[in-house]
Amino acid sequence: PPGRILPLLQLLLLPLPSPATPCSPQPNATRFVCTEPTLSTFPSGLPPTTLAISVEFTALATLLPTALVGLPQLQELHLSSNRLTTLPEALLRPVPTLRVLDLTNNLLADLPADIFTSTGHLQHLVLQGNRLQALQPAWFRHLPQLRWLDLAANALAEVPPAVFHPLRSLRSLDLSRNRLASLAPGALAGLRALEQLDLEGNRLVTLPPAAFAPTPALRLLFLQDNELRALPAGIFTPLHHLHVLDLARNWLQALELPPRAPGPALDLDISGNPWHCECPLLASLRRAAPRLSTTRDTLCASPPRRRGREVAAVIQAGDMGC
Repeated sequence: PPGRILPLLQLLLLPLPSPATPCSPQPNATRFVCTEPTLSTFPSGLPPTTLAISVEFTALATLLPTALVGLPQLQELHLSSNRLTTLPEALLRPVPTLRVLDLTNNLLADLPADIFTSTGHLQHLVLQGNRLQALQPAWFRHLPQLRWLDLAANALAEVPPAVFHPLRSLRSLDLSRNRLASLAPGALAGLRALEQLDLEGNRLVTLPPAAFAPTPALRLLFLQDNELRALPAGIFTPLHHLHVLDLARNWLQALELPPRAPGPALDLDISGNPWHCECPLLASLRRAAPRLSTTRDTLCASPPRRRGREVAAVIQAGDMGC
């Protein structure tokens, strides 16, 4: 009937409701979480009570220098798995109380030299899975409380001498899955509190004799999946607290370990290396008495009479002939 057509036309002419802004902030909230894949602009209007922000797995590609203005209490900023290619130098100046910054899996090839000048309370910095090609000493000059630094899965080809020297509180350093072919003398200078070092999956062929002298507190050392062919004599001697040592899948034939210290046995993985099972190696392993993580793949490659035998079995059999 004609009387019903007009209301229907009026409904059709009404403006459509605007789509809701993804991840709208809530007033007086202390945490803000957004994982909306279509988000391309950093949310604005976050309340000054915000303590933690997680904007992850989005299409966010850029940040304004003022993105964090008005958030003086912010302690955690998680921006992993976005599309960030660069960061503004002034980004972190409004958040001097920041403790955690996670930038995992972005597209960052570099960072501004003074990006961390105002973040003296930062404790955890995660830059894993980016495209960083070089480390700038300026990044680390103002981070005396940093305890955890993750630089894994970048494109780093070197570690400049003393680049980490200001990080006197650092406990864990992850440089795994980069492009390191060598480690410069003094690369770890200043890291006297370091307890865990991960160099797995690089291209290391050898290490300087005093590589670990600056890190006497080291407990866990991961060197697996490199191209190590020989290690300097006494390289592990300064590490009196070493609990885990992983040398798996390198090209090592010989190994010198310090005699076993009081306390738990060293957890040692030396599988996947072509060991030369003669007196120097066998005697060192007997003195150190480590707990081998795997024996099946820890095999002798030479001399011919021992080729294919498990290293542990040779030691246990007592037929070393030394």
